[in-house]
Amino acid sequence: MTSLLLANGPLFGANERGIIVFGFEIYFYALCIVTGIIVATCLSALLMKRRNMSPDFIFTLFVFCIPVALICARLFYCITDDMPVQQWFAWNSLREGGLSIVGGALGGILTGLIVCLVKKVNFFRAADCVVITILIAQAIGRWGNFFNKEVYGHAVSSPSMEWFPFAVPVSPSNSVHGVGSFSDPNSTWHYAFFFYESLINAIGFAVLYTLAWKWAKKPNGLFTFAYFAWYGTVRSIMEPLRESGYILSGGGVPWSLVFSILMIVLGLAGIGVLLYFNYRKEGSLIGSKNGDPCGITRYIPATEGETPYYSKINMFGANYPPMPEEETFRYKWNKFLSKFKKNGGGEPPEGPSEEAPKEASEGSPEETHEESPEREDKKK
Repeated sequence: MTSLLLANGPLFGANERGIIVFGFEIYFYALCIVTGIIVATCLSALLMKRRNMSPDFIFTLFVFCIPVALICARLFYCITDDMPVQQWFAWNSLREGGLSIVGGALGGILTGLIVCLVKKVNFFRAADCVVITILIAQAIGRWGNFFNKEVYGHAVSSPSMEWFPFAVPVSPSNSVHGVGSFSDPNSTWHYAFFFYESLINAIGFAVLYTLAWKWAKKPNGLFTFAYFAWYGTVRSIMEPLRESGYILSGGGVPWSLVFSILMIVLGLAGIGVLLYFNYRKEGSLIGSKNGDPCGITRYIPATEGETPYYSKINMFGANYPPMPEEETFRYKWNKFLSKFKKNGGGEPPEGPSEEAPKEASEGSPEETHEESPEREDKKK
């Protein structure tokens, strides 16, 4: 499909491997990865708000962790695949792909640790909100392998198994990708390991995210180490079953498998250590018999002086005062409308409300949002 043409190709359009914008082809592989990153970031911000942190902190992590994760994903792939150094970041080589999820996850998490140390934020509290969303990013990103015609298993042994997504057709032609393989009569059906891993990671994300959403008790870090255990197990099972061409085995060592096993060990050991120290300190494996049973009672702001307000999403939102009227979106929108009409702007744009903001019924704004004695008693 094309709409406008250049001398050497379409200005806008799409093909089996990607979309074309201003004559530049953007691969579906890249779009899947970017989509996964955006979804994971939004869900991380929501979980931070749920677990008594400022959701704005995710943007600080995003700025530093995402670029480093992509670089580490590329480096891990290049090093473990024995790629010549001059090809590591060459444009043509980058366009051909080559990223390792293991390298990206490790690089991003280590960068997050450094950011939390600099910002003096409890790393495990933040990591519990971010690391588990890597699973949904991986689940979405794996579909890029479908469009790139890669990361599949051996040929299926029975025609009854030749159905998608249990298996995937793979064309021997280098010019045919993704959905094009379905119409190529020379395609052979292979086990769709990219789909298996995507599905299992999506299940793992659903389980861990639900637990993180509902479970407030300490110690922090359990979900982070649970991610390592889950994903390490998935990769250690899937890795040996892939086509040999998609196994990173530079120097004869199956590096992805080795690191997957190490992730399992790290995850299980981390969970054990956290439970042990929590028991020593709090008198209980989970929660506390001696003090605060929650590891997320204290609010963590993204910037100095940030004030938390009442929120139904936040587990501890009832402890905070309501947001002042002048800081609400409705108040700012109505103020904009008033200014728009005053300047003779004609018909204002559609918005959530054209009514004037309701004035506080009692006292000044400062008095309205002071905490009552009853709230002070509840806090005590």
